[in-house]
Amino acid sequence: MGNDKMDRRTFLGMTGKTAVLTALGLTFPFSATQPQAEAAMKFSKYPFTLGVASGDPLPDGVVLWTRLAPEPLAADGRGGMPNTNIPVQWEVAEDEQFHRIVRAGSEIATPELGHSVHAEVHGLKPGREYYYRFRAGKEISPTGRTKTAPAVASHVDHLSFAFASCQAWVGGRYAAYRNMAEEDLDFVIHLGDYIYEKRDTETLADFRLLHALYKTSPDLQAAHAKFPFIVTFDDHEIENNWANDVSQPDGEESNERERFLALRAAAFQAYYEHLPLRARSKPNGHDIQLYRKFTFGDLAEFSVLDTRQYRDDQLHEGFPGGPLQPEASDPSKTMTGAEQEQWLFQNLDRSQARWNVLAQQTIMAQFDYDPGEGISVNHDQWDGYAGQRKRIFDFIQQRQPSNPVVITGDWHSSWVNDLKADFHNPESETIATEFVGTSISSGCGWAGAVEAALPVNPHVKFFNGDLRGYVRCDVTHQAWKSDYRVVSSPNDPHAEAYTLTSWEVRNGQPGAKELFSQENKVKTAAGKE
Repeated sequence: MGNDKMDRRTFLGMTGKTAVLTALGLTFPFSATQPQAEAAMKFSKYPFTLGVASGDPLPDGVVLWTRLAPEPLAADGRGGMPNTNIPVQWEVAEDEQFHRIVRAGSEIATPELGHSVHAEVHGLKPGREYYYRFRAGKEISPTGRTKTAPAVASHVDHLSFAFASCQAWVGGRYAAYRNMAEEDLDFVIHLGDYIYEKRDTETLADFRLLHALYKTSPDLQAAHAKFPFIVTFDDHEIENNWANDVSQPDGEESNERERFLALRAAAFQAYYEHLPLRARSKPNGHDIQLYRKFTFGDLAEFSVLDTRQYRDDQLHEGFPGGPLQPEASDPSKTMTGAEQEQWLFQNLDRSQARWNVLAQQTIMAQFDYDPGEGISVNHDQWDGYAGQRKRIFDFIQQRQPSNPVVITGDWHSSWVNDLKADFHNPESETIATEFVGTSISSGCGWAGAVEAALPVNPHVKFFNGDLRGYVRCDVTHQAWKSDYRVVSSPNDPHAEAYTLTSWEVRNGQPGAKELFSQENKVKTAAGKE
């Protein structure tokens, strides 16, 4: 390390200098390092009430998160913290007992960011499990576990991850997360609707309080403490069905756009403050950089999309569907914006991975909600942006990236979809598979409408709108397997997860095949029970 001859007494005399801590990657436990400013800080109550988390795993490190909030639901949104900067130390170890500490440092938790901490750790080994914790004053956080990504050019045999979405507040207990925390996973992808805004959620304090409320869940905390999360938002972190700078209610007031952009800025900041995101995703007013790429050796590459911030306004608000608007096929109408679309194409074109994943929010497959002769679609989903969808599908057909797979949230139900070159022709080429995960807790009141229309949508291979949970994916070079893990009750802390159905995509063979299903619990496109 270049400073191995520094004696312990000299080190202890320097530990008040946070720059030294960070620069050297020091390997001394908290008990040996007690800077005076930190030791003097006393909290009214335990400050780590919202737990710990890690995220955005790279081969050499992760980002570590916590937020100091001794009174997390204080009405002013400040978490019971004073209006001062607070030093927070962190350390990373190879073992849960912190006998082999490999990195340590210090961050300043500021009132401007709700006393949240985003410590970007570098210098770790690829594909390795680590443990981490924080200290503020004399208080030490719970211990978290994380894992780095494999080296970019390395050969990776196996990957296991889960994806989840839509966790409406159900009183603090999430059966799905309690079960997920018992899985053996490399990471978790959250595809949006981490919170659900209310009609009067407007200010930074409002959004902070909602995030803090959700974060008090012991089950959500357990999942975050067990696995690194890769997150992106959908609509309810900001406002139902928002699109770019357009508020969903589409008010006529002259200041409506300015009002909504102020709301959007508050929502983005609270989102950043409560999730393990890197500094590159720190909001700049009402803008945030959230789309990004993650590569796991030669096995899988994930393009994580933002389909809200840059999209054109929806053409129709019919729910769950409404008459198809001809303008939906206009190729200039976009879900992602031109820059993000080109970034996605570049990722797909340059990828050397066996599986290429689009991690995104709303259903990509076409779905006609009219079981008769008409056409009814949901214009908030990709059906409302069919021109851009065709451009993406054309690119996949022409450039043929290896094994494209789409993972989706939003619709509070479980689906397996063939993505077709021409949805109007069931015999057309299947170019990719879409796995749509059910919600953690949010209900699906429109399941009957989906079931009624399944016979006219033969590319939907599986649907279930009754059960909540998450999707566990096991990926090898030969096959991708998705297990739909569900619970009998979303807020029962004792509910055990079980596999509702399992589907497999084989290397080089687009389209999923069913491996397993629970009898009498599966609804298929043919309407069979």
